[in-house]
Amino acid sequence: MNTTLTPPIALKKPYKLEMHGDVRTDDYYWMNERDHPDVLAYLEAENAYYEQMTAHTKPLQQQLFEEMKARIKEDDESVPFKYNGYWYYTRFEMGKNYPLYCRRKDTMLAPEEIMFDNNEMALGFSYFKQAGYSVSENNELAAFGTDTVSRRQYTIQVKNLKTGELYPEKIENTTGRAIWAGDNKTFFYTRKDPQTLRSNQIYRHTLGTSVADDILVYEELDETFDVGIFKSKSREFIFIGASSTLTSEYRYTRANGPDFDFEIVQERTRGLEYGISHYEDYFYLVTNADGATNFKLVKTPVSATAKENWVEVIPHREDTLLEDIEIFEEFLVVEERREGLNQINIKRWDGKDDYYLDFDSETYTAYTGINPDFDTIYLRYAFNALDTPASVISFNMVTKAKEVLKEAEVLGGKFDKANYESRRLWATADDGVKIPISIVYRKGISLDGSNPLLQYAYSSYGITTDPSFSSSRLSLLDAGFVFAIAHVRGSEYLGRTWYEDGKLLKKRNTFTDFIACSQFLIETGYTSSSNLFAYGGSAGGLLMGAIINMAPHLYKGVIASVPFVDVVTTMLDDSIPLTTSEYDEWGNPNDPEYYEYMKSYSPYDQVTPREYPNILVTTGYHDSQVQYWEPAKWVARLRENNLAETKIFFETNMDAGHGGASGRFEALKETAKDYAFLMDLAGKSK
Repeated sequence: MNTTLTPPIALKKPYKLEMHGDVRTDDYYWMNERDHPDVLAYLEAENAYYEQMTAHTKPLQQQLFEEMKARIKEDDESVPFKYNGYWYYTRFEMGKNYPLYCRRKDTMLAPEEIMFDNNEMALGFSYFKQAGYSVSENNELAAFGTDTVSRRQYTIQVKNLKTGELYPEKIENTTGRAIWAGDNKTFFYTRKDPQTLRSNQIYRHTLGTSVADDILVYEELDETFDVGIFKSKSREFIFIGASSTLTSEYRYTRANGPDFDFEIVQERTRGLEYGISHYEDYFYLVTNADGATNFKLVKTPVSATAKENWVEVIPHREDTLLEDIEIFEEFLVVEERREGLNQINIKRWDGKDDYYLDFDSETYTAYTGINPDFDTIYLRYAFNALDTPASVISFNMVTKAKEVLKEAEVLGGKFDKANYESRRLWATADDGVKIPISIVYRKGISLDGSNPLLQYAYSSYGITTDPSFSSSRLSLLDAGFVFAIAHVRGSEYLGRTWYEDGKLLKKRNTFTDFIACSQFLIETGYTSSSNLFAYGGSAGGLLMGAIINMAPHLYKGVIASVPFVDVVTTMLDDSIPLTTSEYDEWGNPNDPEYYEYMKSYSPYDQVTPREYPNILVTTGYHDSQVQYWEPAKWVARLRENNLAETKIFFETNMDAGHGGASGRFEALKETAKDYAFLMDLAGKSK
């Protein structure tokens, strides 16, 4: 790497932060002044430094981009699904960044109707994202949301699918989704608080009327809750859901109105979670009620929905996490997780059949796909693994015959599944708990510690990273890298308790588990500390910040994307998006116990003079989830305290937010930059 340039030196303006008698001095607090000339100058200086210091990798970046692009089918098309008389699908055209949303009436042989061409809609914008679409019951109107800033604040509009006309109404600051009532003129949508971006209001709009006259249907006043709205698969009910990390509550109304008066299902009780579906005269609820840690399935009459009326359908099981259900006219499909692996259980309502799909693989990902039809015997599901491209499969639940509707193509003629091997390993944590690791590599590697290895984890909010295929990742594997997913506590990989043991006052388990996995991979010869790299984004970026404070000697390099690293300061600021709704995940630092615990691992607060590994930090200036100033401040403090001869790079995408660049090719360029950073450090430049 180029070592002749001097990194930017951020201005130090000491700012005192006092809480519970503890005083923290933040020299870089000033960076939260969005659009201030000093802030913009610093971000631009960091971008320039990163570009100059990595200029020698530009040919590698371009090569990686071209080979990743060459593997994807540019004129690709999704598997169509049928809904209300139309076949819907998404397709891409050669050389274009954005999708086209299309449909055909009755049969796929009918003329194509292009509902939305995002390539045309994105013209003139450096960022563009459409939040899907919702079609009215008469199939003539589509409500859709667009974001051209990357703050996840969508503007909803309505398009006449027959004439192509856009209606004049523009509804700002929404989640982008709309739910149509049965009258083809009324729809519901969710507004956000303009400052915190919390989804807090449900409105009803009548087509052709002023947005100013929209009716507020529901407002969530508890700042720890978010709200949303959706329609049942039966299309008979519209539900409003309010939820926090630990608690949920639903309201319902008939989709055909005419009054749209919402009734409560079960009043919120702290710690009670449930999800809701409709079938015939019952609501079906996936819930943790009555100590069902791994959730159970109950049903309740539509006419009597309170908890005292709930009847058990599938009991709680200690060894199985009940994740979701899919309801059909003749079948109930249950998505479960056992010993970390996805399971799909198919049950006939009449009790005549009850079986599981067979997935003959050591580590894989399987889940139900888009199944909008009630009256069908076909289940659509998806399957893939770290070494197996994704497939969409149609399964006949009566005959048990299956048909692969599509397997993702890996173009270029070089990919052969037989050249790769995926496995599941088990490391031992500090407290003796076994931690699973999904791993993939090119066959023939030697377990002598010489392999560069990229270790990934997210593991917060109960979100599980399943082992899935990536054609882009082949560039790393073919260069000799091993790729590993550490399924550390904080996800639900091994059930709900696995999540509970990685949050709040047990959050440090996430970090020590990751380090234990690193040590295991070194001890077993998959890599060495001079060849080990780590990657995580958002809450996974917090994980990256924690491990380089706790065990920096284990890693050659680390990539932290949109990292949540200033935990204490952010969680004390309830004006920042997401803060109040996340007290149940991280704790509320207004409580001294949580304050001290957060501070003990908060990456920004725990930076001290030590030898840090090479680090690449990336963020988006418009990020609504993790504000740009968190990584900016962190990088400045890291540089100030780094005692090693390593490089710390920071890049801000001035046009993007939490999800990075929009458009499939721009996203590939970002991946190519990350891979080039890793390969350059590993001496694997092509």
